[in-house]
Amino acid sequence: MHKTLELPGLLRLIDERSVAFRAVIASAPDLDVPVTTCPGWTLYDLAQHIGVGRRAWAATVVAGPSATGKAVPEGQTEAPREREAMVDWLAASTQQLVDALREAGPDRACWTWWGDSQSPQTCGAVARHQLQEISVHTYDAQLAVGDPQPLPEEVALDGVDEFLSTCCATTAPWPHDPAVVEYHASEGRSWRMWLSAQGARVEPRPSPGATAPDGTPSEGAPDFSARATASDLVLALYGRHGLESLQSTGNDKVYDQLVEWEPEV
Repeated sequence: MHKTLELPGLLRLIDERSVAFRAVIASAPDLDVPVTTCPGWTLYDLAQHIGVGRRAWAATVVAGPSATGKAVPEGQTEAPREREAMVDWLAASTQQLVDALREAGPDRACWTWWGDSQSPQTCGAVARHQLQEISVHTYDAQLAVGDPQPLPEEVALDGVDEFLSTCCATTAPWPHDPAVVEYHASEGRSWRMWLSAQGARVEPRPSPGATAPDGTPSEGAPDFSARATASDLVLALYGRHGLESLQSTGNDKVYDQLVEWEPEV
């Protein structure tokens, strides 16, 4: 079975994607260019979000299990307007996060907003989600300047699993008819999600004879299936691509219901 990325790999990739984000900021013709995938934001606004957000999560990791919400960010909380100073500020923001995660280690408990999911409330899970946030926002920045790049394969494969486990899995009741959804990455990994009154649960696509989390047989065609590169799957899951970017089969209505679903817990 595929293992998720361990902390050293996550920190390496957070740093790599942050370098890629800063490269866009450093070379962009204008920081007031709109970021179409983040309505109402400019590149400057996106940089502000990235810098302050990494500092806030660094402080949350440092606060440890006693934190009852996201901590107040430390240090400068407004992105400089001068280009070189902004790049340095972004680098320092990322370094705060990486240092805090490395010091805490992957198993230390940490406040997170995804308590009702299949992702643990640990610093390792925070690192995993932080990698996806900086990766998707790097794509946003690249798209804004007309040079969108797919997410690196290593990032994207972990990203599909992370999104489904963190952002989709819940014990909140699914308000529609029970359904099964599958996602297939062309790089060779697949996931199956069961939607029912017991909520949404996700597993790597089970082998024949396996059972769903509620004990029912898992064989049979899903109600909806999507196939694409892992990068395109992640970007679709985060709303950067539409259904047309995926090779889909089955009932599109189930996919639309899933996109629109906002569980109340």
